[in-house]
Amino acid sequence: MFFLKKKKIEITDFFGDNFVDIHSHLLPGIDDGAKDLSQSIELIKTMLSYGIKNFITTPHVLGDVYPNSSETIKTKLEEVRTELTNQGLDDVTISAAAEYMMDERFSDLLEADDILTLKDNYILVEMSYFSAPLNLYEILFEIQLKGYKPILAHPERYNFFHNDFENYYKLKKAGCLFQLNFLSMTEQYGKNVQQISQKLLKLNMYDFTGSDTHHFKHLNLLKTLATEKNKKSLESIMKNNSKLFL
Repeated sequence: MFFLKKKKIEITDFFGDNFVDIHSHLLPGIDDGAKDLSQSIELIKTMLSYGIKNFITTPHVLGDVYPNSSETIKTKLEEVRTELTNQGLDDVTISAAAEYMMDERFSDLLEADDILTLKDNYILVEMSYFSAPLNLYEILFEIQLKGYKPILAHPERYNFFHNDFENYYKLKKAGCLFQLNFLSMTEQYGKNVQQISQKLLKLNMYDFTGSDTHHFKHLNLLKTLATEKNKKSLESIMKNNSKLFL
């Protein structure tokens, strides 16, 4: 008995024409993503060669580690936009929101209505990889009370939920949308994360997807996803990105 190899396709066919990447770290020097403006542009150029030309990039806003303000993010975005124009990369559309750690600083920003949305009232949030906030459901409630819709980045990467899958259903019931990291379907974050991402995908629990690109290693690995099987599995949630955020 033998197994057929997964049929590879062109990376541009995998992404299609209108995909919008709603999770990446492409602004220069403000988090653990692009180091400088030159690297920002080179990352975007590489992604453009993959067929991705629409970006809502999302630098971390994380306590004292990455205390990025809305103004800092907007300033860095304009630097990138100007350089893209200077290099004649007019096919690229890029805006910026943030990936907000649901911590005390985030609660203060929420209270002050100082939030950068992906579009309309959608915001990208994350948790620590060590444990969920003790007041997680209070935070989610406050987000929605303020009129925002929370999209939880990479739910498959929170290992503390893996042994009690009911947590995922509870989050969805609490109004939390889910964003899959493409690379979770590879061994980038370990086989356990890979398995959970497949399970969440089969249960139709994901609403959106994103690359979460930080550096070129991520982009090299992203190319390995270009198979017919993966395209079929991800097609509907990739279309969700296009429908809502294009």
